[in-house]
This record gives sequence, structure tokens and C-alpha cells, in this order.
Amino acid sequence: MRRILLLAAVFSIALLAEDGFKPLFNGKDLTGWDGNPKLWSVRDGMIVGSTEGNPLKHNEFLISKASYGNFILRADAKLRNHNSGIQFRSAASPEWIVSGYQADMAEDNYWGCIYEERGKRGLLVNGWEKAKPIVKLKDWNAYEIRAEGDHITLKLNGVETADLHDSVSLSGILALQLHAGPAMEVYFKNIRIQVLK
Repeated sequence: MRRILLLAAVFSIALLAEDGFKPLFNGKDLTGWDGNPKLWSVRDGMIVGSTEGNPLKHNEFLISKASYGNFILRADAKLRNHNSGIQFRSAASPEWIVSGYQADMAEDNYWGCIYEERGKRGLLVNGWEKAKPIVKLKDWNAYEIRAEGDHITLKLNGVETADLHDSVSLSGILALQLHAGPAMEVYFKNIRIQVLK
């Protein structure tokens, strides 16, 4: 079984390289990322974030060690329950706290939205009405974030849900969210990026 999973991971990485995308997760460990080891792990080729037995005082994140400005980011995400998201062009603070743009997701809301984490503006684009008919709750969903200059778009399962022109931040880290509140789990795989000029 391990050999099959390894071959599948190698094949996936080869496919990603062919279309100009670079993998940001090797499927084996959290190389290139920083987060609370009590909360984040790798299981069966997925990044798993869980707060089971570890209640949070505030939202915590798995944070990329590299920053990005103009890019297309693609990732598959599955949410067991509660709330999560993918941060981009964001800033990291101690205790794995992050502020900035977020491609949001929740158990039955917020998918397809752009939210400003720890900012004063809150929901920047409400994409839920476009996302609602195509989101697969409790199953895998394909997110695409495109950031080029001041233009940001989100696609969920191939459908554009948000289009924003905003220049508050033009570069920053990527991060994956665990939300304070009820014990929760979230899963990510196939995280890859294409850097744009």
C-alpha cells in the first residue's frame, strides 16, 4: 500500500511540474512550512490540521517559509467541520498568528469568499452564493487563488466565486488555518504554485 501511495505521489508531482506548477507540499512531511506540531501532521499524503484535545485561544496557522507576490495557487481542501481557510499575501506574527487575505471555508458557508483575517474590513467579497451550488461539503474541493498586481480572483471547483481589486498587500506568506472554537479537523493536498512575473 505504501508503495502505491508513493508512486501516486511521484506521478502527481511529475504532472504538476509539466504544467508549470511547483509543489509546495512533498506528501511526506512539513518541509517548507512552520506550525504548532501539536496541531499539524501529515497523514496518507495529506496535511492534517486538528484541534482535537488541543483547544485554541486564537486562530492558529501552518505558515509557509517563503513569501509570494504574483502567483496562481491551487490546492485541494476538505473540511470535517467548523471553519478554515487559505491565507495568501499575509503577514505572520508570533504564536502562529496570521493576518491578511484569506480564501475562506466553513462547514456550510463562506466557501468562495475573500476574508481579511485579523483586519478591520472583514468579508471583502462574498462568494458564497456562487460557491453554494458547487461546493462538496465534507469532501474534497479544488481551490484556485490568482493574485496579480492588485487583482485577486478565487475559483472553487472551476467556478469563479470572487473578483477583487485591492492593493493593501501585494506580497506575503501563505498559510492554512485552524479556527478557535469547537474541536475541528481540516485536510489539504496537491498544494502547488505557479509564480507569475
